[in-house]
Amino acid sequence: MKKILTLLLSLTFTILFCQKIELKKVTDSSQLFKGEIASVPITMQLHYAGIADCSLYQYFVEGWYYYDKYQKKLPLTGIFDYGKLALYNFGTKHKQNSSKLKEQITSPQKVEKIAETAQNLNPKESIIFGEDQTKDNPISGKFHLGNKVLPAQLFTGNDMIYRYNNYLILPNNKKINTFDFIDQHGGNELISYVSGEKGNRVLLYFEHSSNFNACGRCGASEGEKGYRVLYFTKDWNYKRYEEFLTESCLENIYDTVETKSKEGKMIQIKVGKSDSLPAHTLTVDVKNALIVKSK
Repeated sequence: MKKILTLLLSLTFTILFCQKIELKKVTDSSQLFKGEIASVPITMQLHYAGIADCSLYQYFVEGWYYYDKYQKKLPLTGIFDYGKLALYNFGTKHKQNSSKLKEQITSPQKVEKIAETAQNLNPKESIIFGEDQTKDNPISGKFHLGNKVLPAQLFTGNDMIYRYNNYLILPNNKKINTFDFIDQHGGNELISYVSGEKGNRVLLYFEHSSNFNACGRCGASEGEKGYRVLYFTKDWNYKRYEEFLTESCLENIYDTVETKSKEGKMIQIKVGKSDSLPAHTLTVDVKNALIVKSK
């Protein structure tokens, strides 16, 4: 009996301390969507084809779609504009008119007039998704063919093509993407993690741009920096996260003072008064994947 108990304790110790967490960064420039046009199933693939000016909220896309029953690819070109997708098929002149469309869309103001610009090039078909700018799943749209206007939808809640994915590979064959529940900027680094009977924690450090629009507020700054603590159940089901900024153009946080312990397991960061927060101190406990905020 004693040997069995010792073996069980040994196995428990092994499971707890051999749980491995990984963070994998994958930048996607292509997305495959499923959807419908007038209730007929379609498949659509779109890839990033360059920014129109200086904003990663507005960029050209190219690709194709087909009706699942026939699987004949029909070419598409268009614009992703803050969640709105405007897609066009120019028929026999698709390649030629796609180039002309890109040549004429050179600024945010011209992106707003893409419908007018595209119509002057006589598209055979056009598909517009996300005109209402809601975050519904599926995303609704309209399919235009001559004088016909038919309902369309994409079976997704996010039609962004260019994505900074940060996948956390967790025990129990689980995987989550910070793109889905934190923000779309990526830039996370795995620092440490800890398991316990009451739950598990993961400590991340992040650095990313303040604004995808390089011409907008803080777009050309050194960005946002800080730490995040992610909380999980003991079975590694995601619960919530906390964020602690150490540098930020958006919040006007600069000139923080950082002190590390000799072993580097404890980090103290003094953060001055910002636009929205009083001065405070962050104590980063690397070993225990924990951050304490104090005055």
